[in-house]
Amino acid sequence: MIGKLKGIVDSFGDDFVLLDVQGVCYQVHCPSRTLQGLPRVGEAAVLSIDTFVREDMIKLYGFHDDTEREWFRLLMTVQGVGAKVALGILGIMKASEVANAIALGDKTAVTRAPGVGKRVAERIVSELKDKAPNFASVDGGTIAISSSLQENTASNSISDAVSALSNLGYQQAQASAAVAAALKTAGEDASAETLIRLGLKELAV
Repeated sequence: MIGKLKGIVDSFGDDFVLLDVQGVCYQVHCPSRTLQGLPRVGEAAVLSIDTFVREDMIKLYGFHDDTEREWFRLLMTVQGVGAKVALGILGIMKASEVANAIALGDKTAVTRAPGVGKRVAERIVSELKDKAPNFASVDGGTIAISSSLQENTASNSISDAVSALSNLGYQQAQASAAVAAALKTAGEDASAETLIRLGLKELAV
């Protein structure tokens, strides 16, 4: 099993790079973002590798780091998500952005990837939501609010505040983050009006 390759960039294909490792060129398929971030031909590069083995084929997938590789593996645990779709998702979003989108229930962000329809996006968010917070960069309070809104368990004041901020043109993730910050200042019993006022201050910063 190959876990990492260090070598010289030999050439690029549409979705792969040829990496020369001491005279042996490995064809490594990568997300488009990873390919774009690699050095030029003739320069040294390092890729975290996931090795896919079948009776008739061995295929290498390469990633910027181990976290990106881990998300590739996690995405492929979802029904309907193969290597091509997983690479497509990681081609438009960093690993942390994938985690944030899933943690916040942002199915629209996931559907931006090629080959990902609404149904597949819903499965990705549903099946990976418990794993996403470990990788997400958003505040835990924001994730909690987003989850409660999805499950219809948010209090009326929180729900009304997020809805009001969303109606002003802010994305739900932004509105949830602003309300989460407002709750830290005003407390759990704050009214919707207070949360909206404090949330707008947060968004204006």
